[in-house]
Parts: sequence; structure tokens; C-alpha cells
Amino acid sequence: MADFESIKRMPFSLEAEQAVLGSVIVDSGKFAEIATLTEEDFYLEQHKQIFSAMREMFNTNRVIDPVTLINALTQLGTYTEGDAAKYIKLLVDLSVDAVNIGEYCAIIKDKSVLRALIDASRDISDLAYSEKGGVNETVNYAEQRIYSISKDKYKDGFDKISDVIKEHYRTLNLLKEDPNALSGIQTRYSSIDRLLIGMGKGDLVIIGGRPGMGKTSFAMNIAANIAKTTDKNIAIFSLEMTSEQLVARMLGSEAMIDSSTMRTGKLSDDDWRHLAEAASVLSRTNIYIDPSSNNTPSTIRAKLRRLDNIGLVVIDYLQLMYPDKVTDNRVNDIANITRSLKLIAKDFEAPLILCSQLARGTESRKEKQPMLSDLRDSGAIEQDADIVLFLYRSDYYEHENENGESVSQNSDYVIAECNVAKNRHGGTGVAKLAWVGKYFKFMGIEDNVTNESE
Repeated sequence: MADFESIKRMPFSLEAEQAVLGSVIVDSGKFAEIATLTEEDFYLEQHKQIFSAMREMFNTNRVIDPVTLINALTQLGTYTEGDAAKYIKLLVDLSVDAVNIGEYCAIIKDKSVLRALIDASRDISDLAYSEKGGVNETVNYAEQRIYSISKDKYKDGFDKISDVIKEHYRTLNLLKEDPNALSGIQTRYSSIDRLLIGMGKGDLVIIGGRPGMGKTSFAMNIAANIAKTTDKNIAIFSLEMTSEQLVARMLGSEAMIDSSTMRTGKLSDDDWRHLAEAASVLSRTNIYIDPSSNNTPSTIRAKLRRLDNIGLVVIDYLQLMYPDKVTDNRVNDIANITRSLKLIAKDFEAPLILCSQLARGTESRKEKQPMLSDLRDSGAIEQDADIVLFLYRSDYYEHENENGESVSQNSDYVIAECNVAKNRHGGTGVAKLAWVGKYFKFMGIEDNVTNESE
């Protein structure tokens, strides 16, 4: 049993713990009402042991009453038969009415959370005093410990169908008044949005393509489109490019200035004017860029917690990420990363765009258009994704003909395909876009969509 000083210091309710356990002894059917509790939610060690014995009996369909519980505790060696009988009798005397048992459970749970916060605070304090590891590692550990306590958002029990129907009627009435109320975040490419019906809160969106297909540009175009039309915060994690490189590309794309001109700095008066206009537009947006090259799912989660009103998260790109715990199996590492990122999207209730390279198998096929099986390193990418978009440009493979001779290309734009290969919420199909390479910009082409399924 915990000593008196420990009891005095730590938050817990002796009365609530005793009353709940006593009620189950009086009426074993009440255990179903407290089954969401765990041993760790109880503070006193003997209460943990009694609850554990009760749960074992409940799971094996044995009746819980004073006699059977005393026998179970004696067999476990928790009590002698005499001591068990005395304490079980006390709990029976302190049992409460079934109407109040839910409130007592809530008290026990709340006290458990407070104790978890105290334990976490002590561990964080010990780590900080030890000065082991870097400051960033310590801060990330602290944020992760606190967040793991606060993130418990699941709802216990069943939803009655009549309640769900009422909620759905409210949703239908909302859609009647505003058809776009629940359509999700729009990419602002109409041909793609007609297929996606918006990117939903918590969606993991994969943008796949071979190197040089324009994955980064497409993701940045979407981010800029959303940032310019909403007041949401847009978080971009660039594992490959610096913030300045990324912003230079975004400015050139917005201002429609040739990328080679941007790199050399030989801008005309018109270029400077267009650049100033683009800078003014982008400066008014809420885009935040993190250029760290060593991000893991945990560090990304920690950094996102510092932003509110998140509308979109972009990570460029998957194959450069590290898992929180590196293993000798890259397939498992990628699976752990994508699963963690899906949970991040869900927890922050925002779509998360994740750029991903494709395997080299596309190069050896006659038909170069990518397929879901081309997602590199792990089948978990396809499994965890809600939406998979593949970028394909035929000009990518037309730099040289079969004789090794250079093939001329349209200097203004080329037609690109965005293949919606997976979509949990709507149809799949191929949307046509215009790729203007010198601006690193994808532009919409109205009404050029081929539907494969609805």
C-alpha cells in the first residue's frame, strides 16, 4: 500500500475507487460500465489488484461476488483469505447506486490523468537536469509526453442508430443550404477537384512521380492556391530544399518569371514589377516552411502543435524521412512513417500531402504511366493513403528518340496527366493539366477529365 505522504501528495479519490469496486462486488453486471478503466487508473495497489481480478473473472464469464472474488484474490496471493474477506466486506459497505457509478468512474479517470501529468513532469525535469542529448531532443520528448496524455479523444461505447440518423439529417440540411459546406479543401484545379470532391480533414494524400516529374512544384502550387484563398495556416516540411530555394521557386511560379532568370538575377523592369506583386500576394498568406532535413514523425507532430488553424500540411518527400526508431528493414521503416503521418493528419484534422518517389520499374515498361504497385519501398504507402495522385508527362521520356537524337519540345507548355489512382471518397480518373516548366507551374485545363470510375 502507498505510504501516507505519497497518498497526500498524489491526486486520487479513495472514496471513488472504493465505491466503484464495491458496486461491482454487489452487482457483477456493473463491471461492463467500468470496463473502460484500466489498472493504472486506480492509485492504491490493492485496488489495482482487485480490479485486475475482476476483469479476469468478467472476461471468463465468471460471476463476481464476495465469495468468488475472495477466492480469486487468495489464489493470486494478493491477500490471505482473512484479510481479503475484511477488505471485500468494507468495499461492499461502501458500494454506490448504479446511477452514480459513471460519475465515480470519471473522477477516477481524471485523477489518473493528473497523476500521469505529474509523472511526465518529473521525467521531463529529470531529463532537463541531466543535460543528456540536445535541447531540441529534450523539448520534443517533453511535448510528446504531454501530448500523449492529452490526445485521448476516443469515445467509448456504441452510437445508437437513431442518434446517428439525426446527426446525418443535420448534415443533409447543412448541405442543402450550402452544397460546398463539407466538400473538403479544394486544390483549385477544377478537373482534379471534380474527382476528389475536396481533400478531407485527416486525409493522407500521396503525390507520386519519378524524379523531375514536378512533384514538389505541384505540391507547392496546391499549397499556394489554398493559402491565397483561405486564412488557414499551411505547414510545409521541405527535407530536400532550403526555405530560400523553395520560396524562390514559389515566387517565380506566382510571378510567371523564367526559372533561369530567377537564378541569374537578370530581371527586367517588368520582371521586377511582377516579382513585387507576387511577393505581396504570398506575404499575405499564412505559409510556414520548415527546412530541417532530419525530421521524423514525432518532430513534425511537435512542430505542428505550435500552429493553430492548420489547413494543410505538405511534406517533401517521404524517402528522405527518418522513422522515430530506425530498424534494419526499410520497408518496415516506411510503413511506420506512413502510419504515423496518417495519424498526424487525423489528429490535426487537416489533409497531409506527402510527396513520394516511384520505383524504377516504370522505366522498363513500354507504358510509362505509373501504377499503385510503383510506390517505392512499401505497400503500406498505398494502404495508409486516402488519396493517391500520380504525375505523368510524356515529354519526360521524349528528350531523345530511339536513335539517341534530341526531340524538340513545346517551349511554352506540355500536357501533363494527374492520375487519381486511389480515392476513398470519390471516383478515380485522369485529369489533364498544363505544365509550364520554366515557371515550375501546373495550370488547369478546363473540362479535360477522363473518368475511370465513380
